Order: sequence, then C-alpha cells, then structure tokens
Amino acid sequence: MKNIRNFCIIAHIDHGKSTLADRFLELTGTVDKRDMKHGQHLDTMELEQERGITIKLQPVRMDYKGYILNLIDTPGHVDFSYEVSRSLAACEGAILVVDATQGIQAQTLANLYMAMEHDLKIIPVINKIDMPAADPKRVKDEIENMLAIPREEVIEVSAKTGENVEALLEAVIEKVPSPTEGGLQQQQLDIQSDDEAKALIFDSVYDTYRGVVTYVRMVSGIFSKGDKLRFLNAKTEIEISDIGYFRPTYESQKELKPGEVGFIVTGLKSVGEARVGDTLWKGKDASTAKPLPGYKKVIPMVYAGIYCMEGDDYPQLRDAMEKLSLNDAALTYEPNQSQALGSGFRCGFLGLLHMDIVQERLEREYDMDIIVTAPSVSYIIKMKDGQAITISSPTELPDRSSIETIAEPWVKLEIVCPKNMVGDVMKIVQDRRGFHKNITYMDADRTLVLFEMPLATLIIDFYDALKSVSSGYASMNYNFMEYREDQLVKMDILVAGDVVEGLSVMCHKNEAQNLGGSLCKKLKGIIPRANFAIAIQAAIGGKIIARETISAYRKDVTAGLYGGDVTRKNKLLKKQKKGKKRMKQMGNVSLPQDAFQAILKKD
Repeated sequence: MKNIRNFCIIAHIDHGKSTLADRFLELTGTVDKRDMKHGQHLDTMELEQERGITIKLQPVRMDYKGYILNLIDTPGHVDFSYEVSRSLAACEGAILVVDATQGIQAQTLANLYMAMEHDLKIIPVINKIDMPAADPKRVKDEIENMLAIPREEVIEVSAKTGENVEALLEAVIEKVPSPTEGGLQQQQLDIQSDDEAKALIFDSVYDTYRGVVTYVRMVSGIFSKGDKLRFLNAKTEIEISDIGYFRPTYESQKELKPGEVGFIVTGLKSVGEARVGDTLWKGKDASTAKPLPGYKKVIPMVYAGIYCMEGDDYPQLRDAMEKLSLNDAALTYEPNQSQALGSGFRCGFLGLLHMDIVQERLEREYDMDIIVTAPSVSYIIKMKDGQAITISSPTELPDRSSIETIAEPWVKLEIVCPKNMVGDVMKIVQDRRGFHKNITYMDADRTLVLFEMPLATLIIDFYDALKSVSSGYASMNYNFMEYREDQLVKMDILVAGDVVEGLSVMCHKNEAQNLGGSLCKKLKGIIPRANFAIAIQAAIGGKIIARETISAYRKDVTAGLYGGDVTRKNKLLKKQKKGKKRMKQMGNVSLPQDAFQAILKKD
C-alpha cells in the first residue's frame, strides 16, 4: 500500500478540473493521445461535454514511476455535494484548482472545507496561467489570506498546454500520504480482523448487461471474484461476478487489495439497492460488523411534477423514468394525477441543476415531449391535534382550519462577489426574505458575504438575478440549515374558473398580493386567446386576491348587413353573445409549457 496515492480534484465549475485530469491521463500513458477524441475525457455524458461541467464522478487508475495513482474526478456543483463528500472520504489527498483569471469562488470554498473535515492533504494549484487575463500573484494572495496556505506551496500550471503538470504529479506522490498513513485505513486499524474485509461505496452506476456496478475504495481485507458480500446498511447480499480497476474503462482483475480503488459488479437491478456511502463487507459474523462512518440516505430538496404533452405517451414516460432512476439513486418519483395536466409523476431532485439534467435527459435520450411544473420545496405541517406531516407539493396542504403552523427549509448562503457589488447583492437577498449575517474581505477587491434565506425563494430565479446584478462575477454556494416556522399560505391559480394544480404555490402571507398579481399578468401574456374570454385569478382559500382577463376573439357578425333596421344588427350580436356564453361553459383552455415556467421569473 505504500506506493498507492488516492486523490481527487476539487474546483469551482469551469476552473479546468476535467482538462487537468486529461493531462494526467496523457502524461501517465493511461490513454493514448490519439484516443483523446474530445476534451474532458472523463466527462462521458453528452450533457457534460456540452455544458463543460462534471455531473457524474469518474475514477481512473494511473501508473507513474512505480506508483499507483487513483484519481477520482468529482462533480463541482452544490447539488451533488453528498457524492463529493463520499469521494473525499475515499481519498487521502486533494488537488485544489483555482482559476488564475477568476480567483477563489464560493463552491471552491465549500468543497475545500469538506476536504479539510476529512483531514485530506491539500495541494493548491493555480490553473490557466497561459491566459492573457491571468493574475497568479493576486490569486496567491487570496489563497494565503483566505485559506492560510503559504504562497510557496502553490503550484502554477496550465492544464491546456500541460505546463508544470508533471511537477504537480510529483507533488502528489511526495505530499499525499499512502493509505497506511491515514484516512479510512487508519480508522480501521483497531477493529479489523484477519477474516474481515470492508470497502466504501463512493458511487454506483447501472449497466444494461451487467446490472449495478459499484465503485469502491478498499479499506481492509481482500475481495476476490466469486466472494459473497453484504451491504451493511441496506442488508442486501450479493456475489461478485466481476471485479477490477478503472483505466478509465473497466479492466477485470482477480482481486482488490487494501487501499485500492476499483469496481465490483453486483448483479443488482437498481442503484437504489447499492447507495453511495454504504459499506460492502465480507466476514463470518454480520451481527458484529460495523459499517464505515458517514452513510446517509440522500433526501431530495426540490420537487416538481413531470407530465406528458400527450396523454397517450404516459406508458413511455413511465418506462423512461424507470430506466433513468436505475442510474440515478437521488431521483425519487411517484405517480401523480392532475386535473389540468393528466397522468404524470411527482419527482424529487437534489436541486435545480439536477432537475434540469433529468428534464434534458428525458427529452434527449428518451425522446419525450414533457411539461415540468414550477419547482417547490418540502414543508413540515404541524396539525392542531399535535401530528406533524411533511408535504412536497402545495396541493397536498391539509385544510387550513386544522393547521397549527407551517415550517419551511432555510439555507446558509455564501456569496463571493466584487466589493462594489455587495449592496446590490444584499438587496436581491433581502427581496427574497433573506438577511445578512457576516462579511469577510478576501482581498482589496473581493468579498465573501454570508446570508440566511428560505430555500423556496432561492430556487425560483435567484441565481439568474445574482449573475445579472454582478455582471456574472458573483458565485454562490448554499447548505441546508433547518426548518423554520413562518406565516405561509397556499396561493391557487384559477384559469377559466378551474384550479390549475401545477401553478399552486406556497408563499409568505405578506408577499401573496404582489406575487398573485405578477403571476396573473405573466399568464395573460402566455396563454393563447380563445373564442371566449378567459379569467385568470389568484386565490387564497375562497378569497380572490388578483385577476386578469384574456379577451375573446370576436368575429364581425354584422359585416354582411347592408341596411335595414338596427334590430337586425342587435339580433345577430345577441346571438353571438349567447354562443360565446355557451362556449365558455364548454371550452377548454390549452396551457403551454411556458405557463408553468412563468413562476420561475420574478419581476
């Protein structure tokens, strides 16, 4: 184990993490240069390559100068922070990548603090030094001031050109401890026995032909092909049908030894049975086996409804959701029936990016034409009889007369922005019921500002507003804190007298009037006109608080008249009015997808 180095790369989105991983693959000869058909070789999904972000982590084993280097390429977005934490738990070191043109960002700090909690050896790196706007000196000052890492330890590289990448690999070998010197192995020294073997699952994927493949970091003992293993948290038992390393494709081996990173083919049918953070165990007495620390079941933070544009497509949507969930254990869904939208699913996501990715994959990979309703969060309802229930949709809210209190989730929000933009940033946070907690000056030009705000107001359009007021220079990160009670009400939207469930929202009592009026105005501009007048109303309980009316198309029924008494004209107009009234009673209003996204934009 002394020649093994397990490390990961942590960085903000678009700071060059995946490009740096590409240079490692080339330098160590793991992948031939002619096989590097595209940038971000470890980002295998089409969406990852298009957006330039890592959605699914990817490990790879590299051989370099007699050392085994196991790199785990982790996601950079806040939605996947639990995956990142389990990846960090499988390592002894981390390369911290900071963009020479942008400096430290909010997500960089979040992942760095997580790495420090796992006692990882941090190797600071400034990337993109070949860029004309690069300012390594300023970024070194930031790293020294904010992270207390001496500027002499910072390595300047260009992942694009390969400059100094070899020196970085040498630093990994020299500074990152081997598995015997710390990390998971150290935790196990007191409790492992000769006949016991354990491994941490830091990811799992579904393979069409093999079933679930788990990505593991061996902690103690040896796993061999054909061994019978047990998931200590899920209580499931499996037999290893294949085992091996990542190079970066699967390379079968006879066994995995302590300290190594590899894959195990379980034969299970859903990744939900092999959750991230679980412990794979082999031994004699399962009743005395202790799972590795840190396991938790991921709880969705954002909920939305997914429905078919055409009712006949529901069976295809159901099949697509089943296949998608095989590969995504964090996605939860259950059948849901809406009066306005028909059959569909109520889905839970880790965050807005996760929701966006699921929507795009359904449309691209499964060719589905879908409607996604406005996102919402979960609420804890305390009833007057003392019972507490959790709801994930405003439509699930019980009768108001039986409710004692409603509590909503709050988050701790960290924003890194230029000093002269702090006032504008504070304003958009306060407009969304957030408040300022602390401010830290990173250098002469940039600040780190801490806020607390409701998650429900954060997920609507906050990120767009932040980028707008800061001209794209601000970055953010948030962490769930707690549920807090407040004066929350359910606001329904009625179109032509019918409640549209997908447009119902939970909001603060003081904001309901303005929000209702704003939403009705937006819907008036989105919903197409019909041959009858369409009323759009916002209501709290039985009280209408806002209204807009879409006027009807009107045919000139008197155009054919060429004289005579006025009663002839009035007769035709009266007949038209009767027909419109009858049509209004029978007519259906077609709601476009934009109507359900209207709530995502704040005026």
